[in-house]
Amino acid sequence: MLDIKWIRENPKALVDALVKRSWSAGDAQSTVDELIARDEARRAHLSELQVKQERRNAASKEIGNAMRSGDNALAEKLKAEVGDIKAFIQNGEARERELDKALNDALAVIPNVPLDDVPVGKDEHDNVVKRTVGEVPTRPNWVKEHFEIGEALGMMDFERAAKLSGSRFTVLKSQLARMERAIGQFMIDLHTTEHGYEEIQPPLMVRDEVLFGTNQLPKFELDLFFTPHGDGRLGLIPTAEVPLTNLVREEITPHEKLPLRYTALTPCFRSEAGSAGRDTRGMLRQHQFYKVELVSVTDQESSLAEHERMTECAEEVLKRLGLPFRTVTLCTGDMGFGARKTYDIEVWLPGQNAYREISSCSVCGDFQARRMDARYKDKDGKGNRFVHTLNGSGTAVGRALIAVMENYQNEDGSVTIPEVLRPYMGGLTKIESK
Repeated sequence: MLDIKWIRENPKALVDALVKRSWSAGDAQSTVDELIARDEARRAHLSELQVKQERRNAASKEIGNAMRSGDNALAEKLKAEVGDIKAFIQNGEARERELDKALNDALAVIPNVPLDDVPVGKDEHDNVVKRTVGEVPTRPNWVKEHFEIGEALGMMDFERAAKLSGSRFTVLKSQLARMERAIGQFMIDLHTTEHGYEEIQPPLMVRDEVLFGTNQLPKFELDLFFTPHGDGRLGLIPTAEVPLTNLVREEITPHEKLPLRYTALTPCFRSEAGSAGRDTRGMLRQHQFYKVELVSVTDQESSLAEHERMTECAEEVLKRLGLPFRTVTLCTGDMGFGARKTYDIEVWLPGQNAYREISSCSVCGDFQARRMDARYKDKDGKGNRFVHTLNGSGTAVGRALIAVMENYQNEDGSVTIPEVLRPYMGGLTKIESK
């Protein structure tokens, strides 16, 4: 959530930011005007309440003076005035809550402001390649996509998954199931033992206010799964970013404890409401998948350096797996709602003859912290400031499995196991059909 004080003082900057995010100039201007008007109405009401409260306090003193002087008529008149003011204040406090809610609801659907160095563009075609790692080999004519490899091995079953749960689910079997587990374990071990992240096992179902804190709600409600719980509901996490980031919600973290770095290997659940018809074959876009998440909580001065560090940690996974990849800076039109800047890491998939996203690392500034009321103590210990939050995939386990299968496939249909995964596979070097 953006700071209304900053918006009030920099209305043109927000209009320009929204236009960079592909809003029309007219919609951007009218939205900013409405935000400022809502804030002005709220501030005017608060000012009037303050005047009334001051008059109530003064009139209360005047009642005492009138009664001591024996002026009962004036005392009764003042009592009536105080009664009217109390009724006004009581109603005014309810109105204050209404105005606060209206302003916060309007702010909740405004995206974050991109950093100045983010390339301006409309969609993924305007993203900018930051670096490319590894050479893309010549594509033999026998190369297959992951689902063709998995089905031929008899270890990837989409038909039975559909009988169980419908489309966009997969049943993995035997050594492919084991290799997916191995990939997740390898990633979590790397991030905890070498990269300094603390492993967390978070809840997989969370409250609405937690989803609001990491900006899944209200904008992306249709992409979530919910289950009834008590008098309300709980949402299945679409990413471990949600519970990990919210670990600091409504808290003030001592400065010396920053940065906080968390990682988790969890299932993730997404309805994919906004991706109908995309990647319908195979495991690329599933309702349920495993992912290793990286989350950092920093002070305001450290977040940009932490963004580079987090991205390098995610890249290291692919380097260890021996997978060609490239890292791109997302343009303003392709960047996520809560991000100020995002790097996507795209792994090479020979079966598709294309790079595909396997990780997305974003710095959010204090955007999420304002929604969570997450703060830290200044170095001098005198004041509190909003933390900066970052999140990234370290990486998507299912997509890493796809990449390993396609990059390590052999002409005979077998899949060589990357060396770094072999200790997790009991020393097995190759996956072959039975």
